[in-house]
Amino acid sequence: MNIYVGNLSWSMTDEDLTNLFTQYGTVTSGKILKDKMNGRSKGFGFVEMEDDEAAKTAIANLNETEVMGRKLIVNESQPRPEGEYKKRSGGGFGGNRGGGSRGGYGGGGNRGGGYGGGSRGGNGGGYNRDF
Repeated sequence: MNIYVGNLSWSMTDEDLTNLFTQYGTVTSGKILKDKMNGRSKGFGFVEMEDDEAAKTAIANLNETEVMGRKLIVNESQPRPEGEYKKRSGGGFGGNRGGGSRGGYGGGGNRGGGYGGGSRGGNGGGYNRDF
């Protein structure tokens, strides 16, 4: 079972997270997500446990407990909805449906670009039609 663990202390490590759950059963992996730019913790992570019953026991015992000065949020992780990545695509160099058919700077906004750009490489940004 994959378990979401939120509201983690900024100083908690992957090893600390894994050790926290090991008392309830075998932990396959424990990972705290980190910001790609600065490497700091995002304050949440995931733990994977082999046995579902052990995982449920860990969730019941650790949810809303204080660890390293923070009250944890622990529950079964939910899969990301289909198409979640596609919703967040944007313009950028060369245009994305609205920036220009031959490589303009800028492109449009989320999900389908906007108005602007040019057909032969204009520098137009564009307006986001989703607002």
